[in-house]
Amino acid sequence: MYKILIVEDNVKLSGELSRLLEKEGYGTVVVEDFEDVAEEILSTDAHLVLLDINLPYDDGYSVAREVRKESQIPIIIVTSRDTEMDELMSMNLGADDFITKPYNINILRARIQNLLKRSYPNSSEETLSYRNWYLLPNKSLVFCDALSTELTKNEFRILYYLLKNVGKIVTREELMTYLWDADVFIDDNTLTVNVGRLRKKLDEIGVDKNIRTKRGMGYHL
Repeated sequence: MYKILIVEDNVKLSGELSRLLEKEGYGTVVVEDFEDVAEEILSTDAHLVLLDINLPYDDGYSVAREVRKESQIPIIIVTSRDTEMDELMSMNLGADDFITKPYNINILRARIQNLLKRSYPNSSEETLSYRNWYLLPNKSLVFCDALSTELTKNEFRILYYLLKNVGKIVTREELMTYLWDADVFIDDNTLTVNVGRLRKKLDEIGVDKNIRTKRGMGYHL
């Protein structure tokens, strides 16, 4: 069961949202103490956060910024603010999606389902293995012998895609299409940086010669 953390200071609204989501089969946790929301998010085992912008202490922008320093947990901003600037700021600070109040519950449900699907491509206990190491998808963890490392969302998706295509060369274009919406411009260097960080994490736990570059073509395991 996916667990959703609701960060909303309107008690009536958070209660209604919790009940609606639980009817859909989700587990929910409602934040009640807003003094340190970022820490509350980081300490939870939720799979996704619904985050309001207008909060009693720090606003949702500050919270998203703090969370993104340490975690890639999926975040949907849910707010009554509906300007393009609010949406742009939310995305720039690390939110994955943005929806305005009053929202249509069917649209919110679809946004949640799509984000969970993108963030957790395989949420079962399936284990993908290669040589002497393996990836545990629903925890974004890579294990090699007695060592392990936790991956960010993009690092996980890169490795997951390469593991699903073992023996094939995956082009940079394929990976960029898989990682990001085709209609959003992403600097080519962003993929290079993500692959570099992933390689370093795999090296640190002893995964030797992990992701290889085929010059002019792409990557492969």
